[in-house]
Amino acid sequence: MTTHVAAETTAPAEAPASTVPARPQGPSVHMRALITWIAIFPLVSVGMLLLGPIMESWHPVLRALVLTAFVVPTAVYVVVPRLMAGHGALSRKAVERSAQRAARKSA
Repeated sequence: MTTHVAAETTAPAEAPASTVPARPQGPSVHMRALITWIAIFPLVSVGMLLLGPIMESWHPVLRALVLTAFVVPTAVYVVVPRLMAGHGALSRKAVERSAQRAARKSA
């Protein structure tokens, strides 16, 4: 038999908004899809150009298998993280600029 005990929790005191910098939200699902596409498209294009002549006589499924074996890990472990970091840096700068504008307006 289990009993449910409601525990009281107290919210930590929040610091004034002027001392805590605003953090940008993570990218939306649409932005993540766009970033992924921006990573995948060039990798697939270059992979097809480089491997196309070698794999010309291969069955299409085998060609797709070999191409994706190179493209997917490269995108997932190298390209997408760098693009996401770039997006995060741009988002942080935008939030900082917005906070500076708001501070100037209120001052």
